[in-house]
Amino acid sequence: MSCTGSEEAHTAGIDDRVAAAAFRRLVGHLQHRTDAQNVDLMGLAGFCRNCLADWVEEASDGALGRDAARRAIYGMDQAEWKARFQGEATPEQLQRMKDSVAKNG
Repeated sequence: MSCTGSEEAHTAGIDDRVAAAAFRRLVGHLQHRTDAQNVDLMGLAGFCRNCLADWVEEASDGALGRDAARRAIYGMDQAEWKARFQGEATPEQLQRMKDSVAKNG
């Protein structure tokens, strides 16, 4: 799974305070919507909770490790979230994800 991409070119007009508030709202929404599976997010938009956590880890310049960043996004340990909410991906979901991720560049 690849979650590449740069926000620099597309978010230059968004104030950091506004962007941070919107990001927190997105994280809260994803924590609430446990029915939105990562494989489906990847299939539709080419990113998922893990991507967000990877971006948070990267942006923290070492202040947050992988596990801490994922806890921040999932609202719990990733393993607990997977055990409670993640279903088995179908071959169709996996193909959609593969096709979508190929567009990430």
